[in-house]
Amino acid sequence: MDKQFLIQEINRLKQQKNAVILAHYYQNEDIQDIADFVGDSLELSKKAQATNADVIVFAGVHFMAETAKILNPSKKVLLPDLNAGCSLADGCDPKDFKIFKEKYPDHVVVTYINCSAEIKAMSDLVCTSSNAKKIIGSIPHNKKIIFAPDQNLGNYLKKETQRDLVLWEGSCVVHEAFSLDKLIEIYIKNPTAKIAAHPESESHILKTAHYIGSTSGIINFIKTDPASVFIVATEAGILHQLSKTVPDKTLIPAPSTEDNSCACSECAFMKINTLEKLLQCLSNESPEIKISEPLRVKALQPIERMLELS
Repeated sequence: MDKQFLIQEINRLKQQKNAVILAHYYQNEDIQDIADFVGDSLELSKKAQATNADVIVFAGVHFMAETAKILNPSKKVLLPDLNAGCSLADGCDPKDFKIFKEKYPDHVVVTYINCSAEIKAMSDLVCTSSNAKKIIGSIPHNKKIIFAPDQNLGNYLKKETQRDLVLWEGSCVVHEAFSLDKLIEIYIKNPTAKIAAHPESESHILKTAHYIGSTSGIINFIKTDPASVFIVATEAGILHQLSKTVPDKTLIPAPSTEDNSCACSECAFMKINTLEKLLQCLSNESPEIKISEPLRVKALQPIERMLELS
């Protein structure tokens, strides 16, 4: 189908149905360009809450659309493809997590937003990579903490906050795919470059970084730092918006161990969404994200605590 036709039809239906399109930074470039808002988890959660639209189309992955529905019970929330999952969310089964949580009955449960509504409902607090340190810091020092589902972010937080966190053993396949050897090779060729890494990356990658932060944090760092060359250790989709913002800077995606078309680390789940699926989803108002009201209310509480703190 012709790309221009798809864009025109999506924009027409968006107006007709009073819809808003939210896109994560890791989406395909075409989807980022047509979106009303492009951002990371926290930004898009806030946009979802603030929008006056009747329909929210969340071009991202399943847990993100769920979060939008938790925050917007009266709005119709659509996800272009229900198969857009997440290795972190999918790797933390609610039944298994319930058993894990029961081993530590006196612990405060903090979960990374990259988890299902069921896991959020079992949590005391939710966090994102941009506010995780603040959320952990808000918990009194005499309280013990469970952190799930990302063990790499958890290990980073242990060092940063000096807190003893009990970690669920989960990880993001994208951020675990970076090759240290290849990264060092690129850095040797670009000795003036600065390395910016997402805290979901493994510790050996984080040790090389000049800056560690969320997707938005990395963008702000690259915008404001005087360096002219950056090696970016997060999902390569971030480079699309960045290259528009800093056209005079050289942006190099951190290399992956995998042999793929761009030699970078890409999220296959994020790339499932396409303009064709976005149009079909708006046209049919499906697939729709539905959450039972008791579960939504329970999952909302730790998100609201996070939004108050952040």
